[in-house]
Amino acid sequence: MRDDDRLLDLPAAQFGSGVIGVCDICGTRQAVIVLSKERFKLCVIDFLNKTWLKTEKKPGVPAPLYRSERIWFETTATTTGKAPGIVLTPTKIVRHPVVLVTPDTWGLTTTLLDGAIRMAREGFEVLLPDLTKTDGVGALHHASLRSGGTFRGGATVETGRTARLVGLYSDALDHLRGREMVDAAKSAVFGTSYGASLALAVAARDTRLAAIALAYPMPVSPPDLARLVTAPLLYVGGSLDKGSGKARAQLVAVAPDARAPFQYFEVPGARHDFLSRDVAAYDLPKAEAAWNRILVFLKQQLMPPPPRPPPPPVKATISDPAAATAGKTPATPMPPAGGRAPATG
Repeated sequence: MRDDDRLLDLPAAQFGSGVIGVCDICGTRQAVIVLSKERFKLCVIDFLNKTWLKTEKKPGVPAPLYRSERIWFETTATTTGKAPGIVLTPTKIVRHPVVLVTPDTWGLTTTLLDGAIRMAREGFEVLLPDLTKTDGVGALHHASLRSGGTFRGGATVETGRTARLVGLYSDALDHLRGREMVDAAKSAVFGTSYGASLALAVAARDTRLAAIALAYPMPVSPPDLARLVTAPLLYVGGSLDKGSGKARAQLVAVAPDARAPFQYFEVPGARHDFLSRDVAAYDLPKAEAAWNRILVFLKQQLMPPPPRPPPPPVKATISDPAAATAGKTPATPMPPAGGRAPATG
C-alpha cells in the first residue's frame, strides 16, 4: 500500500498530524500536515504561511503577518551563477531588518523553518538558502563539513568545499540586503549546529553585521575564528551537549580580545538539537525558552527602541509661605496717610 493510500481513509487522523502524501497546494509528494478529516493537506511551508485553495473569509480581514516566496539569487559558488532560496517578508510597510539563516548539511529542516517564521512574525525579513536544491552542492560538501568537526577538531571553514558554502551564504546575504523595503544597515545571521558554524564563518568575513545568533554550534577551525567577529554574538546551547560545549570554549577563549561582546545562554539539561521537533532531544519548554532568548537578542540589536525625548522643564512649586519669602529683601513699610514714617532704629 502506498503512503498516499493511507490518506484516503483517515478515521483516526487528528488536526495537525503529519503524514507522507501529496500537498494539495503545490502537488509535491512530501511530508504534509492533515488539516481536517476531508483529506485536505498542506506541506510545511504552505501550512505555516496559511495558504488556502479556497477561502470563506470576508473582505477586510487583516493581512497575514508575513508572506513567503521562492527566489533565485546570484552567486559565484555555483556553475550556473544562481542559487535558490526562500524569503519570508513581513507585510507591514516599513523597512525591515534582515536575518540570513544558514542551513545545516541537512538543508531546510523544520527547525530552521520554525525559527524563520518566528523571526518573520516579529518583523524581520528572512532568507533561507535552499542548500539541497543548489547546483553543485551535494554529499561531498556535507562530508567535508562533518569530517572536519569529527576528525580535525573543528569544521574547516576557510578552505575546500566548506569555504564554498560560506561564499554561497555571503552572496545570499548581499542579495538580502539589496531587496526592497529592507534596512541593509541592520542585518544578522542565524544557524544551528554545523549551520551555526557556517554562520560564524560568514560573520568573520562580514563587518557590516549587527548581530550573530548561534544555536548549539559545532567547533570550527581555525579555533580563534570568532576573533574576527565585529558584531554582538549570542551563543545558545545545552548543558549536556559536549560538541557544542567545545565551540563555546573556543568563544570564551577569544572573548577578551573580541571586537564585540559575547553572550551565553545555557539551557540546563538540554542536548544537541533540542530545538528540533523531529528528534528525541526536542524539549518544548527548553526550546521555547531558547527561541525567546534568541528573538529578544535580535530585537535588541536590530530593533532598538527609539531614544526617549528629553523631559519637559518642570516649574518649581512652593507650598510653604515662609519659604516663598526666604531670601527676599523686606519691603519698607509705607507711612500712614498724613503722617511720618515710623522710626526703624
